[in-house]
Amino acid sequence: MAESHSPTPPSVWRNPIHFLAFGFGSGALPKAPGTWGTLVALPFVLLWQQLPPGGYALVLVISTLLGIWLCHRTAADLGVHDHGGIVWDEFVGVWIALWLAPTGWLWLLAGFVLFRLFDIWKPWPIGWADRRVSGGLGIMLDDILAGGMALVVLLIAEWLLALL
Repeated sequence: MAESHSPTPPSVWRNPIHFLAFGFGSGALPKAPGTWGTLVALPFVLLWQQLPPGGYALVLVISTLLGIWLCHRTAADLGVHDHGGIVWDEFVGVWIALWLAPTGWLWLLAGFVLFRLFDIWKPWPIGWADRRVSGGLGIMLDDILAGGMALVVLLIAEWLLALL
């Protein structure tokens, strides 16, 4: 679970690892950094959706592995398990939520809202992962699961709408 939003360390603006972990600085915003980070991640979805599904999946794998390292390193450098400003995990989570989802602004909005709800509410197994897994993997895993759950809901909604 992200610890309460502490003041933004100056290293965020000097250290490229911290800058990326803070979502290009979006995690430094004073209120709701996870929501701001998710919003900043959305334009990338528009780029990733131009790729074939396998290409998008490759982006997800690379960004997840990079994120585990970025989040671990930044948390260790700051001496905080999951600083509230570390939002790379939100980037990857919303990218997962929208991976195979239909394109369009309503789907983008639905994916954003569903991802944030799952990330905030943390139903099982998200909450379990958030409490039990540590380090960079722990920072990333709850958002990966929240993104996956949001994606499943979007795909079910798409299927149900196709039945109408």
